[in-house]
Amino acid sequence: MNYIHLLNLISVGIFGMILSASFCNIIWTWQKKLVLAGNMAVILLFQGMIYFWINSSVVEIIYPFITHLPLIIILFILSRKFLWSVIAVLTAYLCCQLRRWLALLIVAIFSGNAALQDTAELILTLPILLLLLRLTSSSIRSVSHYTVFAQIQFGLVPALYYGFDYLTRIYTNLLLKGALVAVEFMPFVCSVAYLVFVVHVSESGQIRSRLEQTQELLNLQIEQAVREIKALRASQQKTKTYRHDLRHHMQYISSCIENKKFEQAQKYILEICSEIEKERLTAFCENEAANLIFSAFSERARNAGISMKINAAIPPSIPILESDLCVLLSNALENALHACQQLDETKPASFIEVTAYQQKSKLFIQIINSCDSEVMFNRGVPVTNTPGHGLGVRSICAIVDKYGGMYHFSLKDGTFILRVSF
Repeated sequence: MNYIHLLNLISVGIFGMILSASFCNIIWTWQKKLVLAGNMAVILLFQGMIYFWINSSVVEIIYPFITHLPLIIILFILSRKFLWSVIAVLTAYLCCQLRRWLALLIVAIFSGNAALQDTAELILTLPILLLLLRLTSSSIRSVSHYTVFAQIQFGLVPALYYGFDYLTRIYTNLLLKGALVAVEFMPFVCSVAYLVFVVHVSESGQIRSRLEQTQELLNLQIEQAVREIKALRASQQKTKTYRHDLRHHMQYISSCIENKKFEQAQKYILEICSEIEKERLTAFCENEAANLIFSAFSERARNAGISMKINAAIPPSIPILESDLCVLLSNALENALHACQQLDETKPASFIEVTAYQQKSKLFIQIINSCDSEVMFNRGVPVTNTPGHGLGVRSICAIVDKYGGMYHFSLKDGTFILRVSF
């Protein structure tokens, strides 16, 4: 009896089962570890019974049914993920090729025989297992969180190798005969898998780059919005200070009147009124952040000769962050102002109309503005080829998506309409 060959069979069984379990997302309690260890012992015992009582070659032929299938069922029970349990077992089977090929290399170098092959595989089992557990297990486990389609893509190569190995080496001898279609199959699979991998990585890199760029722009816009809010709040505080000092102003004016310095009193009154008017903030709504943004853009629209009407009923407490509301309103109103400023002078006067209110814990915002140019849409979202433009729309969409809300852009009869709800 070849005990080295028997030990090698046991070692490869343990190797594959431990790897398969490590590739699954299982919270390993002592009970689950005992369940896995007990089932591994049963599987190995059943293999040994067939090996001794029937024939060693039979073990190899029915191996998928006495080892892989029971292992998949065990891992499914422990992880509650059937598809990934299958992929984990197939991936572990693919990893077994590492020890087999390295052992074949050693046999080729030292001109050994089957005994050296078994010995080399047996020696290589533990180092390769530890290396794979340390370097690959966590990465492979992370794929189990991907979509079903991505998991199937990941498991396609191990599945094809599994079928190829059994069809050409176990159930037939096509590989040993050197049939070209069999010999060239796995290189073909590797080529296709490599090309798919390159395309996937390239697309993922582009998406990640766009997301990073968008995030950076959002951060810059948030910082700018925060600075504007601070400036407006400082202005508002200054107005409060004027009101607080009103008593002192009145005393000064009274003194001027008592001393019959009427022109000096009149001049002082005009100066005070002018200063207060500059710092005045119109109360568009109860929400302080929204009110500050509305006040700032209302002033800009007035200076640009653009009619701006605001009908807002936004309460102090809303379902989104103050910074996100500021970025959304700033971008939307900035785009509206820009569109109005691009209007042909021969066209009717430009305008911006804002409607905002909260109803049943949902915030609704509508902004309508004059628009003279043609707007290109891609899947309902305005797009532009002009460098540096289009960032505001992406920021609006990103914020709305963040809260699971809805947005709608449309162009009708020379007016652009934006509607969002959270």
